[in-house]
Amino acid sequence: MTGRRVCITGMEVLAPGGIGAKNFWNLISEGRTATRRITFFDPSPFRSRVAAEIDFDPEEFGLTPQEVRRMDRAAQFAVVAARNAVADSGIDLAGYDPHRIGVTIGTAVGATMGLDEEYRIVSDAGRLHQVDHHYAVPHLYNYMVPSSFAAEVALTVGAEGPSTVVSTGCTSGIDSVGYAVDLIREGSADIMIAGSSDAPISPITVACFDAIKATTPREDDPECASRPFDGTRNGFVLGEGSAVFVLEELESAKRRGAPIYAEIAGYATRSNAYHMTGLRPDGAEMAEAIRLALDEARLNGDSIDYINAHGSGTKQNDRHETAAFKRQLGEHAYHVPVSSIKSMVGHSLGAIGSIEIAASVLAIQNNVVPPTANLHTPDPECDLDYVPLTARSHTTDTVLTVGSGFGGFQSAMVLTRPDRSDV
Repeated sequence: MTGRRVCITGMEVLAPGGIGAKNFWNLISEGRTATRRITFFDPSPFRSRVAAEIDFDPEEFGLTPQEVRRMDRAAQFAVVAARNAVADSGIDLAGYDPHRIGVTIGTAVGATMGLDEEYRIVSDAGRLHQVDHHYAVPHLYNYMVPSSFAAEVALTVGAEGPSTVVSTGCTSGIDSVGYAVDLIREGSADIMIAGSSDAPISPITVACFDAIKATTPREDDPECASRPFDGTRNGFVLGEGSAVFVLEELESAKRRGAPIYAEIAGYATRSNAYHMTGLRPDGAEMAEAIRLALDEARLNGDSIDYINAHGSGTKQNDRHETAAFKRQLGEHAYHVPVSSIKSMVGHSLGAIGSIEIAASVLAIQNNVVPPTANLHTPDPECDLDYVPLTARSHTTDTVLTVGSGFGGFQSAMVLTRPDRSDV
């Protein structure tokens, strides 16, 4: 590693209820929720019938009819977010060696919506056992390989450096950004376009989560269905979205007078090698990821001003990360505010980690901790300060954001205010 420091100089967020970073921040800082009964298809046959959907017209956001035809919805999200993040950074990528510009995009389920829809078409809504491929979209291969997401973003921004898709389940959105940071630090790239995208609200995804009872069956009040850390929680609410960032070496960004949102000071990931969906109750692996991220940032646990939790709203996950915070931070865990934005924008699987990084950056920018919506009945086993219902003004120089994914993946990232003292 070269020891180069890495910062965020541009970003864009496509999230339920708030397309664009400003609209996204307004939603979560006001404690509003974007969860509703599923409208993309008839959800009545399913156990879970609520989701956090985006009202997204691709042509309204600059995609051509050919691009819409070629790309799955999640790829469309990523391309729009990347274009807007580059514009937000003010960087002229044409002035840089394209071989020094890279792309990392995270996704958990790839082109799920496109594949689901194309199977419906080629099988005549399941009527044909032997499907007729002539009815498929011409670019069906792009739906089959998630690497097409990174390829589309690289094509959009003219990046000819490292181009990678990271797929580590629900930690993909943190891991893709963490990997991009490592590429800049080691000198393999100067600029990275990094983030994640998922659009999983399809019958096959809903059926899969129904089968393991991971999503909530609560539908009487969809806006209140996602209840992280609440004693009445009974599963997460599926979501969709994307967040993409422009990452640069800090001193280079300063020289060009770039707007610097935050420094990515530390990142680590671990696996529990335990169970595909189960979690050990002691939170040891997440605690270890937190420890290593803090070590990389050269900070101690008492420096953390806010924790952006994974906070999915499942019984075991919320207890697991509560235990991890206590295990690693000790007494400070009881004094630092913690919240889950999944209470407002749902769980967009591989995309949510990047969306939560964006929330963490905006918390630093605004010195405001977004709330955990729908937290009315605290779970005695989740006894930390989860900032219920209402945002809180709070000096926020250092944020810890964490993720937990099927397969036992546990990731942590430390973001700091860009004008902090040199470490």
